[in-house]
Amino acid sequence: MSRRSYLILFLLALALQIAVSRLQKIPGYLDADYYFSGGVQLAQGNGFAEPYLWNYLDDPTGIPHPSHGYWFPLASIVSALGMWLTRQTNYESGRIFFILIAALIPPLTAALSFRFFRNFAFAWTSALLALFPTFHLPFLPVPDNYGIYMLAGGLIFLLADRPRPWFWLGALAGVLSLARSDGLLWLALTFVLLFWRARDEKIPLAALTRFGALTLLGFLVVMGGWYLRNLNVFGAIMPPTNSRALWLTSYEETFIYPASKLTVQTWLASGWAEILKARWWAFSNNLQTVIAAQGHLILFPFIVLGMYFLRKDRRVQLGALAWIALFLVMTFVFPFAGARGSFFHAAAALQPLFFVLAPFGLEKVVAWARSKGRFDNKAYVLFRLVMVQVVVMISAWVIWARVVQNGWEEGELSYPAVEAFLVQHGARPDERIMVLSAPGYYMMTGRPAFVQPYGDDLNTLLEVAQRYDIHYYAFEAQGKLKPFADLYDNPQNYPQFDYLGEVNDTRIFRFP
Repeated sequence: MSRRSYLILFLLALALQIAVSRLQKIPGYLDADYYFSGGVQLAQGNGFAEPYLWNYLDDPTGIPHPSHGYWFPLASIVSALGMWLTRQTNYESGRIFFILIAALIPPLTAALSFRFFRNFAFAWTSALLALFPTFHLPFLPVPDNYGIYMLAGGLIFLLADRPRPWFWLGALAGVLSLARSDGLLWLALTFVLLFWRARDEKIPLAALTRFGALTLLGFLVVMGGWYLRNLNVFGAIMPPTNSRALWLTSYEETFIYPASKLTVQTWLASGWAEILKARWWAFSNNLQTVIAAQGHLILFPFIVLGMYFLRKDRRVQLGALAWIALFLVMTFVFPFAGARGSFFHAAAALQPLFFVLAPFGLEKVVAWARSKGRFDNKAYVLFRLVMVQVVVMISAWVIWARVVQNGWEEGELSYPAVEAFLVQHGARPDERIMVLSAPGYYMMTGRPAFVQPYGDDLNTLLEVAQRYDIHYYAFEAQGKLKPFADLYDNPQNYPQFDYLGEVNDTRIFRFP
């Protein structure tokens, strides 16, 4: 592949990412709202602290609260870099580097394909698949970890067969770990690759020890500072939010108050029938993610075939092991987070490898059919074009359905109207509010916000409001959980809540 080819791919990807970003006026969902708002705090000089709470898993004392105790900080740091560059804290600045990162993925994928096969046709086909990554496409220009994961994952596979890549592989595992908690898996996978290579190449023990130390050094160069921060703030390198998430019995319990209710005893008390039911639900949903989202429907069988025919390649073995490990962890250990997006998030690191394997798998199918006299020599070119065309059409449909038709937001665009209503009713700027998306409300209005907690009854709302000095409650229709539903439907029946009125299906209360 020539430098000109890589430049063309970068410019095509950049143009596409900019075009998609024009349809997204805000980050658009909780994760991205959080990462962007964290970037704003960094750019404003407030450090890793947040004037909102989106969960209560670490039993927070109040706000400002240490940030990134559940989600990791890299996406916020990348968002802040754009703001520091432009000296503005607007959304356009916060997503500059995410667009640039996304634009690097197709040329990186082409380089990875060429590294595998030394075939220009394969490389261009893989790059075009990466240019139109179907279900991932709308998430790449926003402040989140999809592009970071694809780029770092692609670099891992690009370096994995180099003579001595260990420091850099450790550093890339650190990048993935600084982005997401499941990134730590890649440090373990790097050591697995090291042992495989040591066996294949008969590396002596002294060299193996040195390479392992280099891997760990590369990892700590990236992650060491963050672990020291966590030790200073939380008293441990991993905050307590991660361990408590193990004992969820429903997704809504991510927002439970108090978090002390999440224990192995309460998890077991839910019964093995419910525990297994949740994991079966996660298994079926994650299997759909494997085929539809990660395999882009049409690519999945060819990815699997590519893995089969290259099953002796250590890079492919590494990818298959990572895929299986992520599926198992996100199904049986963290079923609720996994099935609701974490598996889709985490496996983004594998997408460049999938884009490389799919054209190769297709070629094997066409070669078999040609050997049976069913296709001529031009068939593979035709099928490659069809593969790319279908992926382009699916990508266009995803953008239409997810971004244009349904709107790129989860209620955040209604928050300015809620804020205007509060101001009209005398709310001071420092008075706090309880909402469904605390980062989203803060992002749109600047008002300190707390997430609506999950609890057994309305006393949970009152207890949280009293503890954290919350003055208002914006009860959104989409947050009408069963324990609180009657308050939304019949607000006049609850004198302990001062009902102020309704704005766009959001009912607004003042706490006593």
